[in-house]
Amino acid sequence: MTGDRGSQPSGVVVLTDRLVARGGLERVVAGAVAGGVRWAVLREKDLPRAERAALAVALRAILADVGGTLIVAGPDPLGGDAVHLPAAGPYPPPAHRLVGRSCHNRAELDRLTTEHYATVSPVHPTRSKPGYGPPLGADGLRALVGSSRVPVLALGGIETPDQVTACIEAGAAGVAILGALMRAEDPTETASTLTSAFTKAVTPKLPEPGAESARSPRRGLRPTVPAQGSSLTARSGHGRPQPPTATRNSRPQPPTATKEGP
Repeated sequence: MTGDRGSQPSGVVVLTDRLVARGGLERVVAGAVAGGVRWAVLREKDLPRAERAALAVALRAILADVGGTLIVAGPDPLGGDAVHLPAAGPYPPPAHRLVGRSCHNRAELDRLTTEHYATVSPVHPTRSKPGYGPPLGADGLRALVGSSRVPVLALGGIETPDQVTACIEAGAAGVAILGALMRAEDPTETASTLTSAFTKAVTPKLPEPGAESARSPRRGLRPTVPAQGSSLTARSGHGRPQPPTATRNSRPQPPTATKEGP
């Protein structure tokens, strides 16, 4: 049985690494938040607990201003209620409001029980964790997303808007990014560019004004008004065309409204 899916991370999620953070970790996270990021994962596992807990307090304050969430890597939430666990354990996972786990293959995804989400990596070659591989690519990511019982974040070597788009099109709920944000000269601009790519990828595409409906057999026929409740038709503007004008010997029939599923 999986956990509650009401508030899993999505969009662009920043992973911390103070050793490569340009200008300091708090500066980078604040810049990413200003650029639209609402989720952060605190790593820094080599720090003493007291120092790591103090850093968690500082990052939570930055995220709280925009209603964001800090997830702590490891089973100890450091005063919070959201953790991200490694593939190796612990099992069963601790009971917190939000629990994620790192996965790299189908077998690890199949072990999930009450976790709320998973990361899948590496999608592309990465300098942060070169030991995992080979890279999954878009096709490998799509296959693992399809086999997962929980939402998936794509992780590993994702640095460009096109890569973000490809991950979302493969079914990922979001992308987890470390290097592209930690090393960014302007983390706000970088975060804004990547979050914009995510938003565009998940936004339904509307037909261009004047574009012919793919369902219309003839040009110039105005589609009927969709039946109430047909949200897909209402969004797209697509519908079944009205019949041609009746001949003199036949009584014109009113058009039949279309009705499609949501």
